[in-house]
Amino acid sequence: MAPKGDNVVVSNMKLERMLSMKGGKGEASYANNSQAQALHARSMLHLLEETLDGVQLNSPEVPFVVVDLGCSCGSNTIYIVDVMIKHMIKRYEALGYEPPEFSAFFSDLPSNDFNTLFQLLPPLAIHGSSMEECLAANNHRPYFAAGVPGSFYRRLFPARSIDVFHSAFSLHWLSQVPESVLDKRSTAYNKGRVFIHGASESTANAYKKRFQADLAGFLRSRSQEMKRGGSMFLVCLGRTSVDPADQGGAGLLFGTHFQDAWDDLVQEGLINSEKRDNFNIPVYAPSLQDFKEVVEADGSFAINKLEVFKGGSPLVVNQPDDEAEVGRALANSCRSVSGVLVDAHIGDRLSEELFLRVERRATSHAKEMLEQLQFFHIVASLSFG
Repeated sequence: MAPKGDNVVVSNMKLERMLSMKGGKGEASYANNSQAQALHARSMLHLLEETLDGVQLNSPEVPFVVVDLGCSCGSNTIYIVDVMIKHMIKRYEALGYEPPEFSAFFSDLPSNDFNTLFQLLPPLAIHGSSMEECLAANNHRPYFAAGVPGSFYRRLFPARSIDVFHSAFSLHWLSQVPESVLDKRSTAYNKGRVFIHGASESTANAYKKRFQADLAGFLRSRSQEMKRGGSMFLVCLGRTSVDPADQGGAGLLFGTHFQDAWDDLVQEGLINSEKRDNFNIPVYAPSLQDFKEVVEADGSFAINKLEVFKGGSPLVVNQPDDEAEVGRALANSCRSVSGVLVDAHIGDRLSEELFLRVERRATSHAKEMLEQLQFFHIVASLSFG
């Protein structure tokens, strides 16, 4: 059971209601700290387009529907949806068909900053414009847009309604921290740590089990929502090690200076050790085998491509020799994805103290962070029926 009183562990439903990337347009916002994700996504566009080439074309009278799952609140999702729809328009035109109307659903958890996202959307193309006019007017979008709040580990859309699902840099977020990881009586109790990296075998296996159960729920839901002949392109953090306690780039992001900063707060008496131990980042970077086992066990989707892709560093800095800039970039990167959870656990004031320490520690190790902090991604192209 979760401890009561001051050290309240975020429950599963509460996590679902509050988890989001940091909204707004401030220095630590996701919108201003997702340049690396943009670079990594662009490096995989050829793989996305291969997936789109396999999607079955429907009658032009039926709207073509694309979904971005885990859209967050920056411009990356708008760019990707634009790429997908323009690619499909070209496919229709190459066959001499009139392109259908297009619909795009941007989906994320309810606490996502949809307001910031929708402010970034270009205006809809003028009604009655030809598709050529829409494409020529780069400041207009040739699709209808809507937001869909909810967890992608459950159903979000009507049966057989979606042509293409896209999800990038989201599936490594678990639906919850495994209960045993926060249970003092369990062998999986992650004492002294705030992440799986370097944890015991029991802790690592609890995370792996939770990831695989979540992915199974994700695939089950999509198999009901997708049209026959549809496709799915998925990208999430991955690892090259067979050991789930070796989380690679995710481990360096959350298991080094971030972990040490929590320990600083304990040693300085700002929080007690139990408060730290009741916080765990609900992220798991799977191996190719972890991922493949679930897709094959589900059996609904054909695997067109499943590979580990080297994404590069999550830190985008203008001056790599400026240690302060590197430290700030790491702290902001960490804060943009975990800040909402940290704020909820220890409050805004202590959260500020924590990330100041992350920045300080990362600044003093700037050179090695730039050299060692590399992300690998699992890239999956799956088709349905």
